Amino acid sequence: MDYFAGIRSFLYASESGSFSKAAERLGVKTSTVSRYITALEKDLGIALFNRSTRGLVLTEGGRVFRQQAVLVMQTLEEAREVTSSLNLSPRGLLRVTIPSSFGRRHIIPHLPAFMARFPKIDVDVIVTDEVVNLVDAAVDLAVRTGALPDSQLMARQLTNHRRLACASPSYITKRGQPTAPSDLAEHEMLRFSLSPDDRWIFVKREKGHPSQEVSVDLRGRLRINDTDSLLELAVKGHGIALLPTWACEQALKDGQLVTLLPEWEVQLSKATPGVWAVYPRKKTVSSKVRAFIDFYSAIFARELP
Repeated sequence: MDYFAGIRSFLYASESGSFSKAAERLGVKTSTVSRYITALEKDLGIALFNRSTRGLVLTEGGRVFRQQAVLVMQTLEEAREVTSSLNLSPRGLLRVTIPSSFGRRHIIPHLPAFMARFPKIDVDVIVTDEVVNLVDAAVDLAVRTGALPDSQLMARQLTNHRRLACASPSYITKRGQPTAPSDLAEHEMLRFSLSPDDRWIFVKREKGHPSQEVSVDLRGRLRINDTDSLLELAVKGHGIALLPTWACEQALKDGQLVTLLPEWEVQLSKATPGVWAVYPRKKTVSSKVRAFIDFYSAIFARELP
């Protein structure tokens, strides 16, 4: 049997839970994927999937085999990338995950230019605010915003990620303008449910150094996991939101929002926030990943100073 094709079929089927979806990704018939899986199971002497009308579920043996098969494919991919990196023209399929709000504003609009510059790179974009396991999902690169948790992944900062406390003029007219972080206890806060803690950290600087730090626990009846929704609610006067500058800049220019407590810097944690390119640790970073990072670093330097 073609063991390479069999393993690829198995991994795609285990990821999607479907032979037909695996076949679609491989560009073959569903019966071909089924035949590969059957041959693998015969060779291994064990069932890899439990099959039902709801889809495929890995057996215990299937889970064990998948762990090792992922490592095998990673090693093979690294060998290909080390060799192809000698080629000056980046090529291949680049799978990348991007956060929804930031991605729609600042990544997707530039994809046609990226693909025109690198005609041998095909791009598979996954738009999600969930933290995808890059290794398990066979993803080459993730763009992430905010502070990064400790991990074994490599990361390169693409640009800064500054947040501003904002509210609409109508909200301020109705509820008053806070003059100190402690005043926020009397206000309706629009809370971001993806933040690590339900609090904001205010830092005042003098001559570039922190001179005062205040942590504010948030009050407010509404939590939401989408930046664009927070922006919309703030513009319509429903509360105070902590918004990235890349999301609220136009609303501030148009007078739909005003910045609160401008003498303070505000962040969600003490870790350094940023917009990051995150990718699995490898001996050699593939040319297609380097091409994406370098391209968008240059874009953000112009677009997000």
